[in-house]
Amino acid sequence: MHIIFIKRIYDEASENDGYRILVDRIWPRGISKERAKLDEWNKNIAPSTKLRKWFGHNEDRFDEFARRYEGELSEVWVDLGRIVDIARNEKVCLLYSARNKVFNQAVVLQQVLESTMAQGK
Repeated sequence: MHIIFIKRIYDEASENDGYRILVDRIWPRGISKERAKLDEWNKNIAPSTKLRKWFGHNEDRFDEFARRYEGELSEVWVDLGRIVDIARNEKVCLLYSARNKVFNQAVVLQQVLESTMAQGK
C-alpha cells in the first residue's frame, strides 16, 4: 500500500516519514539542513513565485490557487511521475513550511499525486 502524506517542516522528523521531500521554492526559516533530514528538495513542483505571492495564504483564494497550481503541475510531469514511482514502493512525506495546515500547496500536490496513482499513471 502506498501512502503520500503531508507534514510541516517544523514538525520533528520521524523514521516513519519515509521519503522526505521539501515542496517549497524557498528554504524555510530557522531550519538547518541537518534538522530537515530531507531526501530531496524539489523546487520544480513548488508553486511559481508569482502564484505563491498572489495566493499569500489567503483562504478565500485557495480554490483558485489550487486550480492554477494544478495547471503549473501539468508542466512538470517528469518530476511528478518520479515521485509517484517512489510512492509505489515506500511512504512519501511532502514537507511544507506554511502555518496553515489546510490551505497550502502540499494539500493540492498530495491530491494530484494520489489521483495520478489511482489512475495507474
